Amino acid sequence: MTPGCIMSPLGRIQQPVENDGNECICPPSISSGFTKDLEYLNSPCEKCCFPAPPPMISDLMNDGDLLQRLQQKLDPAHCTVKNWKNFASRWGMSYDELALLEHRTQASVSLSPTQEFLLRNNQKSVRELTELCRLYQRIDVLRLLQRWMENDWPSRWQHAH
Repeated sequence: MTPGCIMSPLGRIQQPVENDGNECICPPSISSGFTKDLEYLNSPCEKCCFPAPPPMISDLMNDGDLLQRLQQKLDPAHCTVKNWKNFASRWGMSYDELALLEHRTQASVSLSPTQEFLLRNNQKSVRELTELCRLYQRIDVLRLLQRWMENDWPSRWQHAH
């Protein structure tokens, strides 16, 4: 809950504060009518009182630091550790697509197969990605994603909205 929001038996409302143009003030002043005030009490302001929605992979792609850490963990090819290929294969990439992507990214230092795989699946939720981490027992990646969803994502969403 953001500072300034209080709980009411009828719903959440935000205490009126000086508005710098970026914050929403709800409900409107009492002088606008008792019935209208009750309407606002029953439908809280979406901008100030609701938590961040579940993040999508497209949201994750906007965090350069997180993306870099995911690449460090999933790009390397180890015979015993599941990497981007397993994730991409599970989400429908064919053997030929995997081989082409691997060849393209090996030829370039700036391209990452993990980033390419995530871009192709940016409409999926981060929750679905965490399920792949569980399936392949990539606890290191799972913890990284969980920390991001719990700590970084809510503040990023709040700043964007």
